[in-house]
Amino acid sequence: MNTTLLNTDDTTLIELAKQGDEPAFTELARRYKQMIYNFSFNVCHNKDYAEEIVQDTFVNVFRKISQYNGEAKFSTWLYSIVVNNCQMHNRQSKLQLATISVDEFDDGETELDAYYETVMPSPEDEMISKEFQDAFDKAVLKLPIDYRLPFVLRDIEKVSSEEAAVALNISVAALKSRLHRARLFMREELKKFKP
Repeated sequence: MNTTLLNTDDTTLIELAKQGDEPAFTELARRYKQMIYNFSFNVCHNKDYAEEIVQDTFVNVFRKISQYNGEAKFSTWLYSIVVNNCQMHNRQSKLQLATISVDEFDDGETELDAYYETVMPSPEDEMISKEFQDAFDKAVLKLPIDYRLPFVLRDIEKVSSEEAAVALNISVAALKSRLHRARLFMREELKKFKP
């Protein structure tokens, strides 16, 4: 491993990778592989699918790195590629069969976010019950992909609304609308855990 590249900033690595420097690209992949895997796994909850999405994503990144112009953060640009791969994978698999419509939920709840925070596990909380985690994972998988992706980006990966909207290629208002409906659905699915 090239120890010089370990201390090189992302911007320099990106420029080197654009010029065809394979060690620079490999270092970028090493830095972002876990982020992409985590996101992919949170979307599909299947280790094999997540690993496949990671591979597909880096193939696409390798092909498209010359198109990265620096307007968005590199991580946001990566999310946009992995989002496309998740959507494509979802269309090719049977995952969508497990989803339901979230449009039927009333979106008039004004205290939704406050409620939602009471049941959403925090990364610091190591005492999450297995029962809650199983119910949470199953509920995420029931979300249609158009709601699941915003939910995972914002509420699990903690990406900002602006970055998530760019990654999903939608407006911030559309993101918030989808996220609100996803949270309504999740609240309903997890209501038995309400404190």
